[in-house]
Amino acid sequence: QVQLVESGGGLVQAGGSLRLSCAASGRTFSSYAMGWFRQAPGKEREFAAAITWSSGFPYYADSVKGRFTISRDNAENMLYLQMNSLKPEDTAIYYCAATMAGSGVALLRRNNYGYWGQGTQVTVSS
Repeated sequence: QVQLVESGGGLVQAGGSLRLSCAASGRTFSSYAMGWFRQAPGKEREFAAAITWSSGFPYYADSVKGRFTISRDNAENMLYLQMNSLKPEDTAIYYCAATMAGSGVALLRRNNYGYWGQGTQVTVSS
C-alpha cells in the first residue's frame, strides 16, 4: 500500500505560480512512477505530468508543457509540481498518483495508477 497526501493548492491570479507537493508513505516510494492528474468541474480526470521511478524522466501533457515542472525526491518520499504562468483553464482539483508501470505511454493513462491522493484544489482567477 502507498498513501499519498497532496498539499499546496490555493487561489492565484492568472500568470502566477504555485507549487504542489505530494507526501508518500507506505511501500518503497522509489519503486513507483508518479503522476499528477487534474479534474475540472464537469470534466474527466486528465493527465498533467508524470515522472519515472528510476531516471526521473518527465512526461507532460501538451497543455502544461513549458509551464509545469514535475520532480521527485526519493530520499524524502516527496513528489512536486511547480506550476508557472498559470491560466484560468488550469483550475481543477489536482491529484497525485502512483503506478508500477515503468515508463512511456503507460504513465499517461489514469487506469494504470493504483494509488491516489485525496486531491488539492487549484483555482486560477482571470
